[in-house]
Amino acid sequence: MQIGVETAKAVDQRRVFVIDDDEITRAALQFMLHDEIETHELATPEEAYEKGVDWLAPNVVLLGVSFLKQRGPELIREIAAKFKGVRILIVTAKSDEAIAIEGLKAGAHGAVVKPLTIETVRKKVDTILGRAGGATLVQLGGI
Repeated sequence: MQIGVETAKAVDQRRVFVIDDDEITRAALQFMLHDEIETHELATPEEAYEKGVDWLAPNVVLLGVSFLKQRGPELIREIAAKFKGVRILIVTAKSDEAIAIEGLKAGAHGAVVKPLTIETVRKKVDTILGRAGGATLVQLGGI
């Protein structure tokens, strides 16, 4: 049994690509998200382009800031062109905040700042997917 997983989220057929050159960060993000959303770990944007054919295109890309350091903010526009309608979140450390801001100016939709926690990562992905409302509480009479 999975604790804290909403069934409606787990079956809504949304997809996240985690693109980061750090294997540990990729694995951590995949672990944090895989219960509620189909999540794929990829080491490079090119690997994502190969995997993200029409039927497997991502709804959200979590992009490691290291790629923006290497390739510049135009990478955001490149990813957006490859995956129509994708939402891009930059995964960054506080020390790389200036680079992440350049990515936001280039069209990224937000950032996830390390240290990463399950709650913050899931909340950010839910928000970017427009499903941030969470579960609705209903009071049942007579119980």
